Amino acid sequence: MRGILLTFLALLIVPVLLRAAVYAASSPQAHWSEADRTPVGLAPAPSRETRAVVQVYAARAYRWRGIFAVHTWIALKPAGASDYTRYDVIGWGRPLRVSVGPPDGRWYGNDPELLVDVRGDRASRMIPAIEAAVARYPYDRPGGYTLWPGPNSNSFVAEIAREVPDLQFAFPPHAVGKDFGPSWLTVMPTPSNSGWQISFAGYAGIAIGAVEGLELHILGQTLGLDILRPAIKLPAMGRIGLDRQPA
Repeated sequence: MRGILLTFLALLIVPVLLRAAVYAASSPQAHWSEADRTPVGLAPAPSRETRAVVQVYAARAYRWRGIFAVHTWIALKPAGASDYTRYDVIGWGRPLRVSVGPPDGRWYGNDPELLVDVRGDRASRMIPAIEAAVARYPYDRPGGYTLWPGPNSNSFVAEIAREVPDLQFAFPPHAVGKDFGPSWLTVMPTPSNSGWQISFAGYAGIAIGAVEGLELHILGQTLGLDILRPAIKLPAMGRIGLDRQPA
């Protein structure tokens, strides 16, 4: 039992220490007002892709927060539209921000990862459901953002994902807030809608699903095992193993 406990603690703590060391050794990030927000080329230009597009992105959070967490957002473009609409939740003022423009911009210098990329008729069917879910987001009010354990940007995207089953994707393990629940004990679908999870207000919990695999949630971090597409999920480090391709 002692060996099991030490192994468990090592899996929780060592990845965070390693990621903190990487951050400490990296070059200082620019002030947020000067940080790089340019697109990286993951989103098709509307002039070339005239079909509907739905995408979900994740990027390391700004500065020290990036040791532990990513920021996620949703972007969509109806068929024939000249630009994308991007939905982010941020930590000041009214949380939900709606912007028009490139959806694949760096998050204050950090490159985004594409989690979902749906195009054509399927995307066209999803867009009204996404927009309706965004309009119903319950924490879009001043003070409706909490960095940890949520609700935050990842709680927002998880809320939309639960209401739009066709999105069906797995969050990065270090998407702090993805498992936020509105009460001290919440039983709810996993964000992919492929299983169920128990959340103790986002501070702890457990999940099992075909897309997520087996997950243990502790203080916003995830320790887990993807069985169908073999990989382990570690706090701060993310997924190690076979990649899960964007939906």
